[in-house]
Amino acid sequence: MNYQIINQLNEAQISELVELYKNEFWSQNRTYQGVVKMLAASDIIITLVDEEEKLIAFCRVLTDFVYRGVLYDVIVKPSYRKMGFGAKLLNEVLNHPQLKEVENIALFCLPEMMPFYQRWGFTDIVKLELMYRYQ
Repeated sequence: MNYQIINQLNEAQISELVELYKNEFWSQNRTYQGVVKMLAASDIIITLVDEEEKLIAFCRVLTDFVYRGVLYDVIVKPSYRKMGFGAKLLNEVLNHPQLKEVENIALFCLPEMMPFYQRWGFTDIVKLELMYRYQ
């Protein structure tokens, strides 16, 4: 299947992303306005779209471009899952010219997704504790 990589979403694609978020427990309360604000504040956006420029997969990165980066919101449209698009997305992130030299890239994932991310060298062996402060 043909696809292309884009780093900025149009209004229709933002709406598609909001709909994708509504199907996931971790993002189901996101709104269009909130997603627009989130996209504007993200350092890198990587999106895969089909021939009709419909969203296939999405992720974003917050980073200082030297020492730290955090990969967020890795999501593949359900009808495109198990077709290798998650792998294509991760390859694009980790080979992105602005991220290749970043010392440490972190991400959040469910335990069942850990083997997927381990293929790119992500590990759960961390010498720090993660703390949260909720609003």
